[in-house]
Amino acid sequence: MNDLTKFELKGKTVLVTGGAGFLGQLFGKSLADAGANVVLADLNLEASEKAASEISAQTGGTVIGVAMDVTNKENITTTIEMIVSKFGSLDVAVNNAGLDPKFDATVPTNDKQFENYPEEFIRKSLEVNLLGATLVAQASVRQMLKQGNGNIVNISSLYGINGPDQKIYPEGTQKPVDYSISKGGLVMLTKWLATSYASKGIRTNTMTLGGVIRNHPEDFQKKYGAKVPDGKMVGQDEIGAPLVFLASQASSGVNGCNLIVDHGFSAY
Repeated sequence: MNDLTKFELKGKTVLVTGGAGFLGQLFGKSLADAGANVVLADLNLEASEKAASEISAQTGGTVIGVAMDVTNKENITTTIEMIVSKFGSLDVAVNNAGLDPKFDATVPTNDKQFENYPEEFIRKSLEVNLLGATLVAQASVRQMLKQGNGNIVNISSLYGINGPDQKIYPEGTQKPVDYSISKGGLVMLTKWLATSYASKGIRTNTMTLGGVIRNHPEDFQKKYGAKVPDGKMVGQDEIGAPLVFLASQASSGVNGCNLIVDHGFSAY
């Protein structure tokens, strides 16, 4: 195997949670382009199947959509059993599913601030973003221990390692706290798994993303860009290759790492 072929994922099976979402579809396409069998898992079966069909048509790869609830242990276990039955293994699990609460200019200011932020919102984000990723990792590790190898990639955010600059958001709003604390927890989940299972042939890494451009208002892009060395948000075509690197043998010596894709936002 030469250095270039190490980036190939031919014959590998990759589970992507939140697979029908914006990032999940971008990840799915890049993984399929690299030759992987891709399973897009999402609460919305219709959306995951539609995304899988479109990516398969674009790439010629094997991509399937399935329904999975990352907060349901039974459902996760059944899904992984199905994946192994169909493809023979689960080589990579990408923990991408998550809630991303947004500021809402239509809600009374007092309801949006941390001091009055609803407890149920915080609980739900922790349940999906952090507990969900932990449960998926737990079920994946059980299968990977049987195989003697495996790879887990947790998708975090710039706001999981840096506090948000609330000044870039509309006056009277905040980027909610639940997103930051849940995404920050994924970084430590990675470190825990990396040190606990490397000796069993299982690697775990984090990929942390800065703001990925997607119909953001011009004013927001300008404010965000002012905090980035090159003034740019992350392009949609810039996140797939780093994931393929972490998912492939090209990163065989990388474990417990946080690969940050943010155009240097966090370098300051």
